[in-house]
Amino acid sequence: MSSDFKSIPIIDVSPLLCNKWGDVDNEGVSEVVKQLDQACREAGFFYVKGHGISDSLIKEVRDMTRKFFDLSYDEKVKIKMSSKTGFRGYQRIGVNVTKGKLDKHEAIDCYREFKPGMYGDLGKTLEGSNKWPDRPSNFYSVVGEYINLLTGKLSALSFSVYLSRNILRGLALALGGCPKECEGERAGDPFWVMRFIGYPGISDAKGLEVPENAVGCEAHTDYGLLTLVNQDDEIPALQVRNQAGEWIWAVPIPGTFVCNIGDMLKIWSNGLYESTLHRVINNSPKYRVSVAFFYEPNFDAVIEPLEFCKEKVCGIEKCERTTYGEHLVRKVLTNFVT
Repeated sequence: MSSDFKSIPIIDVSPLLCNKWGDVDNEGVSEVVKQLDQACREAGFFYVKGHGISDSLIKEVRDMTRKFFDLSYDEKVKIKMSSKTGFRGYQRIGVNVTKGKLDKHEAIDCYREFKPGMYGDLGKTLEGSNKWPDRPSNFYSVVGEYINLLTGKLSALSFSVYLSRNILRGLALALGGCPKECEGERAGDPFWVMRFIGYPGISDAKGLEVPENAVGCEAHTDYGLLTLVNQDDEIPALQVRNQAGEWIWAVPIPGTFVCNIGDMLKIWSNGLYESTLHRVINNSPKYRVSVAFFYEPNFDAVIEPLEFCKEKVCGIEKCERTTYGEHLVRKVLTNFVT
């Protein structure tokens, strides 16, 4: 349950990346687990440092995103998103909807690709290949390496930091389970979603004062397990709401990701961890980019409170079960103006 937090904690997760998970009582791991538990109980958000991904790659992903959005509309619309593309591709400003309101950003949406029919009728809505831009020419290769490092597949260097998976293992320990509690049929074959987002600069050339709280993306919670946000280093924009209703800035800290927990992890924790409301303020005269990576359960996983989380409240199931894929598709089908 979120509290009246006034700031967002910074957690060095490097002990989780170095650990082979044979020694869960390792002092470094225990300290990170303690910090994760406190952050998820109090804020649902934390900064991730010590993540093992180079600053140069993190910046390059943002730079390529900016270069794409700098292209002409005719060029960008070559990878236009529609229901026929499995909702993969480019969307212009004013197409995305959050909580019934049009967002003021453009984006490229990507999902983990899967074979047609793999998930039956459940997966049909999102079947398709990702629409990668031809320009910049190295967009796909750079993003591919970035995704591999975030998800835990082997990179070109034949190793991986397994960032998302290791954070999730730390959270499983924090909740009172074993490190691999959330793998197997739960998230052993994780789905992922990725959004490259561009927020236009707000001009006051007409003599109108720019509203201090002009919103680029309305208040919402995230759908899945973990979100890792690679945000612009210079422009504050992300705000998180505490229990008192105050909006707390997630100010950019170079070299870190902003991580937050989503609706599926809230269910697994039986409400012990809250998926916290957050929004994006867009009041800067400068164009801003953000790259959000969503690490998810297995697409067809049944999501319900973990037994050891229910035991903490006398066996009471406080969160309703769902199927992750159904939850995601339901959200996607109401997210866009067509």
